[in-house]
Amino acid sequence: MGLITSLFDLIFGNGRNVLRETAEVFRENTESGATRDHQGREQALSQFAAEFLPGQRGRFDRFMDAVNRLPRPMMALGCLGLFTAAMINPQGFALRMQGIALVPDPLWWLLGVVVSFYFGARHQMKGQEFQRNMLRNLSQNQRLLQVLREAEPHPSPQQISSKIAQTDAPLPKSGDNPALEDWRAKQRQE
Repeated sequence: MGLITSLFDLIFGNGRNVLRETAEVFRENTESGATRDHQGREQALSQFAAEFLPGQRGRFDRFMDAVNRLPRPMMALGCLGLFTAAMINPQGFALRMQGIALVPDPLWWLLGVVVSFYFGARHQMKGQEFQRNMLRNLSQNQRLLQVLREAEPHPSPQQISSKIAQTDAPLPKSGDNPALEDWRAKQRQE
């Protein structure tokens, strides 16, 4: 009996599992791998959230946003103005439209390119803003899911909100990312 006990102590003793440790040399521990992947995703998400925080926009950015909102309403109001001008002064309108008909084709193409690039850039900017908002919401949803997992079977809304307030993880400090720190310094200079 002492031989079997010492054999089991050799394999499973001292809080170790030699078989498991040997198998992990050849095959990754799935649970440990999933934990590492989860931690990596959480760190990447918190870094994205730190880079795209709302409220860090300068005056110039806000001014350019205001200017970028003007072209579409101006085009729509301009079209309505053309209809109004045609009703008020049909002869003057016809004369002006004959002038527009004399504009050469390359100039129309250039106008089409400028308008296409403007709306294409605007579409791309809005798409990136949407992705930033999705990352922020995903981060908040993960915190909520974490609170719900830790909560009682049927927690009240007050318990959930108090737990969320307690588990709000601080965002990484700006010193954690040198590239982000350089970008912020350039933004402050402008």
